[in-house]
Amino acid sequence: MSEKQDLIKRMLELQKKFIEFEHNNGIDGYDYYTPGSGHELDGYRQEYAELATKVVDLAHAEAGSAR
Repeated sequence: MSEKQDLIKRMLELQKKFIEFEHNNGIDGYDYYTPGSGHELDGYRQEYAELATKVVDLAHAEAGSAR
């Protein structure tokens, strides 16, 4: 599996985790933007953003384009 596919796979896992949390608990801005240490979504937003940026960078490298 390529690096880009691995990153997308992880992004989908994170999305599934987020959707499951939302369905079970509801969601508010605190849960998304400032979850406390140990919260189920702690680090979610940061990790997802980093993965998405890497996927975009890899796609640009494949296409020979730039941001």
